[in-house]
Amino acid sequence: MGKQPVSQQAVELYNEYIHGDVPRRSFLKRLAGIAGGVAAAGALLPLLEPNYAWGRQVAEDDPRLAADYVEYPGTDGMVKAYCARPSQQDGPLPGILVIHENRGLNAHIEDVARRAALAGYVALAPDGLTFAGGAPEDQEAARDLFGSSDREHITNDVIAGVSYLAAREDCTGKVGTVGFCYGGGVSLLCAARQSAVAAAVCFYGSPLKAEDLANVTAPLMMHYAGEDTRINDSIPVFRALLDENNCAYSLHMYPGTGHGFHNDTSAARYNAEAAALAWSRTINLFGYALA
Repeated sequence: MGKQPVSQQAVELYNEYIHGDVPRRSFLKRLAGIAGGVAAAGALLPLLEPNYAWGRQVAEDDPRLAADYVEYPGTDGMVKAYCARPSQQDGPLPGILVIHENRGLNAHIEDVARRAALAGYVALAPDGLTFAGGAPEDQEAARDLFGSSDREHITNDVIAGVSYLAAREDCTGKVGTVGFCYGGGVSLLCAARQSAVAAAVCFYGSPLKAEDLANVTAPLMMHYAGEDTRINDSIPVFRALLDENNCAYSLHMYPGTGHGFHNDTSAARYNAEAAALAWSRTINLFGYALA
């Protein structure tokens, strides 16, 4: 695996900042301490924070795709979502629900949905923050809105996307789910709550509880970063529960990578080799399970 362009300590600090409630001023002060000064911290910051241009693998107007925004019924209102599918579609295709991190729908997740669509699927990426006014473009504001919003409401609205996707005329009714961080745990939860889910993939997300695993019949795939203690501490117990419940699953660890290694909008966290391997494994599972 390729080396991180900045120190792992700086990457872990950013992960703490974006997944917690650390104020920006405190984050920048601590980053300056790691980097050796304010100027050095300023040079690191663009490598840590998202740059959507870096992570645009599929153009928004790619002629191979048809993409637009749709709405579907959620908990107590309509949920906004981004939908992408092949423009030359001969009959219905399986669906893939793409689930965002703890900052709602953004340009990166929309790009991931386009990647899934290019692989031959109807891809739907919900904005779980729709009921709270929608995900802000500013990542700290999005993080704070996510943290102050009803988590169960967010999750239920996202999971409702499975039923909507399965019922679309351009979908076969078979759905796969894939999510990242917060979305990774919700992707697994979809398999426990929605019978239309034929496979679920989790990127460095929370494990399922025993009562949820008892309802899982679809194959699961988990991708974990080698240097992600916060998440990885839960793996041994989770793996034991998976075995106890006779779940079909594969679990992949990517040495030398940190949390968020698939997110190519952050140069410091992204690991191209690990991301490509994890995504190819994901698409291969969907090709098998959703056929």
